[in-house]
Amino acid sequence: MNGSNAVAVLFVDLSGFTALTEVHGDTEAADVAEHFAELTRAVLTSPDRLVKTIGDAVLLTSTTPTSGLELIRRILETCSEADHFPALRVGAHVGPIVERHDDIFGTTVNLAARITAAAAGGQILTSRPIAEAAHAAGIGVLDIGLMSFRNLMTPVALFDLDFGATTASGGVDPVCRMRIRTSTAAGRLHHRGTDYQFCSLACAAAFAEDPERFSEP
Repeated sequence: MNGSNAVAVLFVDLSGFTALTEVHGDTEAADVAEHFAELTRAVLTSPDRLVKTIGDAVLLTSTTPTSGLELIRRILETCSEADHFPALRVGAHVGPIVERHDDIFGTTVNLAARITAAAAGGQILTSRPIAEAAHAAGIGVLDIGLMSFRNLMTPVALFDLDFGATTASGGVDPVCRMRIRTSTAAGRLHHRGTDYQFCSLACAAAFAEDPERFSEP
């Protein structure tokens, strides 16, 4: 297929994956990335397509802004139920794509990738069409204004979506950046007035050795 009508293009990746790899090693990091792809495949419905996995990220399409929004919701919810799993960051844009050999190309894909790169861990950034679908669905939408991207002449209006409580009670390991349920934390340390939780004793030991490297400023 040479082209198509406008679709929602989503990149979802694992925030802090480099830190996870450094602490827990290549094999465990690869296992987490593979599990992430499996969880994503499990929530796909008929409007959705997993185009490919890219290391610690997945590239997806959905036929409409509303179905794309619902796909984001399902991915966030299913990953939040997994123990010791990194936070996700999401970037999404809507527009035409070019399909070649089971892959997709074009400005829409490039811009969705740039939006994802601008997102922080746990943040969902989208362009206007998906933000409008979120507003209609009663999801919190924060207008963060126009953002310019390299090699794109026209700034893009970006919006931060707030799905509410999509993660279990707990925190984020400051060493490997994995989310932790309070009930399954392997260790806890107190430093400069802040309590930190850890997914493993190895992360707790690394923090204890050099807390200033990992603690909040």
